[in-house]
Amino acid sequence: MSVLAVKNLSHGFGDRAIFNDVSFRLLKGEHVGLIGANGEGKSTFMNIITGQLQPDDGKVEWSKNVRVGYLDQHAALERGSSIRDVLKGAFQYLFNLEAEINENYNKMGEATPEELEQLLEEVGVLQDILTNNDFYTIDAKVEEIARGLGLEDIGLERDVHDLSGGQRTKVLLAKLLLEKPDILLLDEPTNYLDEQHIVWLKRYLQEYENAFILISHDIPFLNSVINLIYHMENQELNRYVGDYDNFLQVHEMKKQQLESAYKRQQQEISKLKDFVARNKASVATRNMAMSRQKKLDKMDVIELAKEKPKPEFHFKAARSSSKLIFETKDLVIGYTEALSRPLNLKMERGQKVALVGANGIGKTTLLKSILGINKPLEGEVERGDYQYIGYFEQEIKEANYNTCIEEVWNEFPSYNQAEIRAALAKCGLTTKHIESKIEVLSGGEKAKVRLCKLINNETNILVLDEPTNHLDVEAKDELKRALQAYKGSIILISHEPEFYQDIVTDVWNCETWTTKVF
Repeated sequence: MSVLAVKNLSHGFGDRAIFNDVSFRLLKGEHVGLIGANGEGKSTFMNIITGQLQPDDGKVEWSKNVRVGYLDQHAALERGSSIRDVLKGAFQYLFNLEAEINENYNKMGEATPEELEQLLEEVGVLQDILTNNDFYTIDAKVEEIARGLGLEDIGLERDVHDLSGGQRTKVLLAKLLLEKPDILLLDEPTNYLDEQHIVWLKRYLQEYENAFILISHDIPFLNSVINLIYHMENQELNRYVGDYDNFLQVHEMKKQQLESAYKRQQQEISKLKDFVARNKASVATRNMAMSRQKKLDKMDVIELAKEKPKPEFHFKAARSSSKLIFETKDLVIGYTEALSRPLNLKMERGQKVALVGANGIGKTTLLKSILGINKPLEGEVERGDYQYIGYFEQEIKEANYNTCIEEVWNEFPSYNQAEIRAALAKCGLTTKHIESKIEVLSGGEKAKVRLCKLINNETNILVLDEPTNHLDVEAKDELKRALQAYKGSIILISHEPEFYQDIVTDVWNCETWTTKVF
């Protein structure tokens, strides 16, 4: 039975087409991986099927009475709402029923006997729904899930606007679990999650009986939970049975078959055109030439998709730094409360360090304290000399209405426009992306613009906070290669062992320093 049917969908932004006449269906129990390079339209597709965006053409049809849960990494959490408020929002439909019951009670005072009987019957039905959905134990359920995901340690009364990216994702994930939807729509759910909760989510999805659609560039995670692939590329959406590894094999085979058919057809076209050119003037052979021309005119010409630019990251090296990168002396990090015990850490030139551990324990705060962005609560940080630092922040919350060209040009005013365009193209961005405003780009495209600025500055120290979030598989692999080749020092935060373990010389587990209780 089809839970979701998308028919003849077309959509674009300005003159940039995203989908062209694509169709899609989701059957009960299917676990779908929605994949494609950055900017191919995966999040746009999610926004269309959830009704947040209207397509230019086509239909989206959901089965009746299907409850859909959408984990949207870009979902806004309003200032003034606590974590508890957001989690209780999972039961809004039950609170609405309670309000309907109270409204019916208010009507009873002026109702006729017949109307009273009808109202009592309606109240009884609604009351059964509340009871069957554990309405009167909502607070206990909220606290149970919050405890399981570590949200109680953050504080359920904390304003959600002040949370880190990882903490926000946990809140949204907890809300989704409390909703118990029939269908899950998950847009990069592992971004910002620590390894412990990625394992938890993997287990949850493996055991999930209903259908879901998952966007993820974390291939080991994707492979472990899906049984069907829909691939977005060149405005098309194609279905592949099996996991990502199987998709790669079949997709490559189809690509080779198409290229072979294209070569054969081009040879045939060349022969036909040559025959027509040589024989159309002769009376004796004119009819044969016209016959060949008709064949050419009727031919369904195979077209190969244009090769998209592949990212190439080459970090520019500055002169060597001093031997000491940094040394902390009884450093206590935090804001109003301490996040760590006194730290005595030392990093020297050539080290490549990964900071790991659960969300919310102070990994980003430690980076900012080392860089001097945050003032320590206690202690001090000594940094070495001749440091040229490249800093990649975890998330940029402010809206940015510059075009990509303007953004990079502001950083490198001595470049001409051709050099700016070339620098952005080397990061895997097409002409359409390069000329677009940053605000309309996907998360992966925005990350590539930021990486463009980073790699074109001379550095000898890279400070990277979750650099792989939003990046597609090709970009992630190229970034890994570039960081392995980098001659300077690196300190990075990552939740993907597959990414960092072949780059770093040292792994520092921040959970051994934190004041948080696990």
